[in-house]
Amino acid sequence: MVRSFSTNVVDIGGIRASLTRQKGIVRQLKKDGATQEEVTAAVKKLQELKAQLEAEVKKQEPEETFDKATFDDVLLQKMFVVPSFEIYGGVAGLYDFGPITCSLKSNFINLWKQHFILEEDMLEVECTNLTPYCALKTSGHVDKFTDLMVKDSKTGECYRADKLLEAKMDELLKDVTLTSDQRLELEHIRIQADAYSADELDALFAKYGVVALATGNPLTHPFPFNLMFGTQIGPEGTMQGFLRPETAQGMFMNFRRLLNFNGRKFPFAAAQVGTGFRNEISPRAGLLRVREFPMAEIEHFCNPSDKRHPKFASVAHLVLPLFSRSHQQGDGKLLTMTLGEAVAAGIVNNETLGYFMARTYLFLKRVGIDPEKMRFRQHLLTEMAHYASDCWDCEIKLSYGWTECVGIADRACFDLKMHSDATKVEMTASVKHDVPIEKNVLAPTFNSRAIGVAFKKEQAIVKDYLKTLGEEQPEECQKLADSLAATGSAEIGPCANGAKYTITPEMVTFKPTVLKIHEEKFIPSVVEPSFGVGRLIYSILEHAFYVREGEEKRNVMAFKPTVAAFKCSVMPINNSEQFTPIVDRIGASLRSYALAFKTDASSASIGRRYARADEIGIPFAVTIDFETVDEKSELFNTVTLRERDSMKQVRLPIEDVAVVVNDIVKERTVWEDLLEKYPQVSVKEE
Repeated sequence: MVRSFSTNVVDIGGIRASLTRQKGIVRQLKKDGATQEEVTAAVKKLQELKAQLEAEVKKQEPEETFDKATFDDVLLQKMFVVPSFEIYGGVAGLYDFGPITCSLKSNFINLWKQHFILEEDMLEVECTNLTPYCALKTSGHVDKFTDLMVKDSKTGECYRADKLLEAKMDELLKDVTLTSDQRLELEHIRIQADAYSADELDALFAKYGVVALATGNPLTHPFPFNLMFGTQIGPEGTMQGFLRPETAQGMFMNFRRLLNFNGRKFPFAAAQVGTGFRNEISPRAGLLRVREFPMAEIEHFCNPSDKRHPKFASVAHLVLPLFSRSHQQGDGKLLTMTLGEAVAAGIVNNETLGYFMARTYLFLKRVGIDPEKMRFRQHLLTEMAHYASDCWDCEIKLSYGWTECVGIADRACFDLKMHSDATKVEMTASVKHDVPIEKNVLAPTFNSRAIGVAFKKEQAIVKDYLKTLGEEQPEECQKLADSLAATGSAEIGPCANGAKYTITPEMVTFKPTVLKIHEEKFIPSVVEPSFGVGRLIYSILEHAFYVREGEEKRNVMAFKPTVAAFKCSVMPINNSEQFTPIVDRIGASLRSYALAFKTDASSASIGRRYARADEIGIPFAVTIDFETVDEKSELFNTVTLRERDSMKQVRLPIEDVAVVVNDIVKERTVWEDLLEKYPQVSVKEE
């Protein structure tokens, strides 16, 4: 069953879809070298759609109530996140995590490992941050991991060229005296900012007076800037290297050893948590765009011709918020359907991809991401890498807008094949068939003398190419045979050494043959879920934050107990020494369960101390009062346990505290169960 969101007024989703389509049309016209009249007409329509969308959004969608200023202040004042090297003025794109966020991240990663590595029997590795030039040249990062950059001609300050042009266009578009044609031209330039060449950008900078933002100085000619941090490996300075831009390459390097470690059982997955580096030209948006970032990546190696997953049935019933390619360009609505339906309909390419989408969705809910602010957006064809089969981004709605935080991609065989070709090291797996598979092939018969005379030491390369072509691409091999018969020669290649060769009919003949395959070898496909840990930590912070209304507004971080830095606080009703033994007793019990806690025995009111705990996200508070230490009271040796979000409290024996808090943290029980098990108490928080 398929369900879609609907509206009772103008269809905003439809307008968004039309806008997406029109952007594609403008890009294609530019790419095809269309006339200025055609491009102008397309941009005009795009501008009209943008204006229509903005107007309808103001009418229909509620205003954002998130208090970003207060949130940012809390992050700084409570040392959740602070600028690195702050006393020296800080460095753009570098941030430090304080005690709370550091523990939050540690708990997040531990839960990630339980949810994925432990559950799926993955092989965890830890690869080096330093990567030699040759590996990243093969992967394409050396040539393609670039942005166009300009510099302030006097101070040397750097800017990303396309963003500088966009900012200038935004500034010029504020001019209410612009004619319609002028506005259309500026809109067109802004849309195409990331598509211009260095020379085109330079001409536009000159035409519109684009200068350095900070000083107004002239800018240098745009030039490509590789976003990897370069370095020299070793004192000789002869080996160029980089800080890795992703953790994936290390796992590809170790594929053969991982396969052997796994007893050559297939499919299998490797996983790694580590740090990636990206030398951003002008980083902005806080933790969303940084130069050093924690990552958690999985490489699931599978058979290219069989991407079923043995556990898919366990998630096939789940309904995920899918923003499919067709819906982005069709009605613009968010499609919700079961994963089983999505895979069966071909919306999600295969079971393995769908399985990891589901597991990602469940994990993000566990760590505190609001499912109402989560969606899986499929890459448009124009966004897809040429080698990819399918790609979905898990996007989370933040104060900055929809933000990609997890990428789940079917990378096909690209990476292993590229590294295998470059190193001449075989990176294959195999499956054995109980019953041999029969396959129609073209088997070559070689005239070794003729081939030897023509190709000498390279004859083995030519023979291997023709044999492989006949087995793996019999139709192409037949075309080759036909060409030989018709023209007396044919070109083959590129072969394993990258060269092409011309062969003649006397060198080889082909005969149709039925090949019985007992064991099938292949270069594995890779399904890769890639988690931006820094972005996800920021998302948790944003989604957890709210301001509690009341006589005095109080800030709250509603962290899930599973990831909260401190699981509970321990608070004697005052700082009298008679409570110290109980504080120590409860603390020892919590430590025995490895539960982090924070003791607050200050002279502040209990309500003020609750508020302090709420602001740093502590989910529970244990309060030791006079009844606790009164041997004559029926409540002797009992304490109250307060839950942060409901502010409700129950009274329970001291020996139960660590047990119940641990059960909630381990997701064995929930707070509502405690409300039924223990008596509730009413406490006025002042």
